[in-house]
Amino acid sequence: MKQLILALQFLTRLPLPRVQADANDFARAMRWFPVAGLVVGGAVALPWWLLQQRDPWTGALAGLLGWVAMTGALHLDGLGDVADGAGAAHGDRARLSSVMADPHVGSFAVVTIALQLLGKLVLLHALCAQPAGTAQVTALVLVPVFARIAPIGWTLFLPPLHAGLGSRFREGVSRAHLLAWSVAAVIGAVALAPALLALFAAAPLWGWWLKARLGGISGDGHGAGIELVETALLAALVLAA
Repeated sequence: MKQLILALQFLTRLPLPRVQADANDFARAMRWFPVAGLVVGGAVALPWWLLQQRDPWTGALAGLLGWVAMTGALHLDGLGDVADGAGAAHGDRARLSSVMADPHVGSFAVVTIALQLLGKLVLLHALCAQPAGTAQVTALVLVPVFARIAPIGWTLFLPPLHAGLGSRFREGVSRAHLLAWSVAAVIGAVALAPALLALFAAAPLWGWWLKARLGGISGDGHGAGIELVETALLAALVLAA
């Protein structure tokens, strides 16, 4: 239970009580990241469902605002850092790491974050064009859940870039955890939304890019990856319909 609370505190803005925890507890919290995704998914799907029948753009905007509010834009920050690093490094990994560590926000980050938010808004609006049945709402709830399975795989199969946030999780998860969540994702997708099986293409693709361009995984890589996988899964739902 302690690890679940830590996962919720780290990935959401729910008002939860403070718990006494050490580095091992924090590492094990990654096992519960997909459960935290359920909370995020609910914060997206509920306002989207309530308002999209009155006006599709209002519903899409409400869903996006719920997304950003519940996560506190945590992963957007990572996406911006990766975008700045990749845009300014010109293939120099040392410079890339230096730019990513810079707290200032550059033009690459601004443009990438804007495009990411615009992409989610447009895709949420596109979902409004479909009948808002229980299966569709459930699929939207599952998008953040599935996206938070991916960091378990990146942690296990990519080397850490440095001794930071991304490297702390390595000792808290195993391939058994990845297998269990992957099996659950396959069962859920086949039963409710087969398009969400796109997770198993999007997550490895981001891992490959991280390995090729950065050399490994970091906290920013996790955050950026969650954002991009979420968008890929939304796009899969739209295209499948």
